[in-house]
Amino acid sequence: MLGREPKDFDVATNASPEQVREVFRNCRLIGRRFRLAHVHFGREIIEVATFRAGQDQQRADDNQTDEGMLLRDNVYGTIEQDALRRDFTVNALYYSIADFSIIDYAGGVEDLEQGVLRLLGDPVTRYREDPVRMLRAVRFAAKLGFRISPDTESPISTLASLLADVPPARLFEEVLKLFLSGTAATAFEKLRQYGLFAQLFPDTESSLSQLEQDFPLTLVLKGLENTDIRLQEEKPVTPAFLFAVLLWEPVRRRTEVLQASGEAPYHAIQQASGEILARQLERVSLPRRFSTPMQEIWALQFRFVNRRGKRPKRLLAHPRFRAAYDFLVLRAAAGEAEQELADWWTAFQNADPDAPLPSAPSKSRRRSRRGRRRRKPSPVAEE
Repeated sequence: MLGREPKDFDVATNASPEQVREVFRNCRLIGRRFRLAHVHFGREIIEVATFRAGQDQQRADDNQTDEGMLLRDNVYGTIEQDALRRDFTVNALYYSIADFSIIDYAGGVEDLEQGVLRLLGDPVTRYREDPVRMLRAVRFAAKLGFRISPDTESPISTLASLLADVPPARLFEEVLKLFLSGTAATAFEKLRQYGLFAQLFPDTESSLSQLEQDFPLTLVLKGLENTDIRLQEEKPVTPAFLFAVLLWEPVRRRTEVLQASGEAPYHAIQQASGEILARQLERVSLPRRFSTPMQEIWALQFRFVNRRGKRPKRLLAHPRFRAAYDFLVLRAAAGEAEQELADWWTAFQNADPDAPLPSAPSKSRRRSRRGRRRRKPSPVAEE
């Protein structure tokens, strides 16, 4: 209806999950809070949801937290009841495969035509039932270019702290949807506008409030814009690089504090990244397959300054070199790292392997000679 190609189709039915499993032998039932049927066809999975009833028909003391968040949502009902319990009116539209018609119980077609995102029911109640709806409001508004209706928008800033009650693993999936949908930069601005970003990345938000010549904010924005461009060009994007960008500033600041107290650069960055990640995991979980590459990307930033001897070639052979180099280029573009340093490594990669190395600044040579006279190895080189 918007002239775009849908990324997927949601299948809904009046059959219970157990009935769906009786029809399809290749079916698995998943979920506890929200029971679903997954019907497997080779590598394809058709996710089938059963029509749910309205919340007033399933409220119970043991089904809600003190804040009003629903613990289970498995009371089944009719298609009309299912439509009226969905979050936004534009998400309450059904496409009938019987006669190829659009079924609209909630005024979703009109809101779609006007570009309005509106919650069904009382917004405060709906956000308390599931605080992730606040993130979904931002994601849909950014992705579709819709405006959030005033009544849907006004409670968000007040209720943003409810995200603390959402499991970190679920928030990780929501963050990926927010920042890997091609509108990351817009979503970031809206998240900050409503106070939601501070709930997801508290250390980063704190560092953004302490701007140094716009470096932290510029770096994050350029990283998110770069992510959007890569997705538009159908290039791969890894969550490890995305989170490395989002958390770099608090890691960098903590590293500087540790270095000032006497820690060697490499040990300082290792300790700082561990501390920041530990705090971040309390809000948004991050699988180890992403957190480990992140820490390597950060640590390699301190090895780029060593451009003498065989160090550049050893660094070039590092399995995480390309991601770390891209991160260096991003830092330079944001003004947070020397552009000369990024240019040197760009030239080094493209140089003839048998040719002499690109010359480093004379200042680096003087530091190197002083280092040899004092016979004190570089702390980074010890790594």
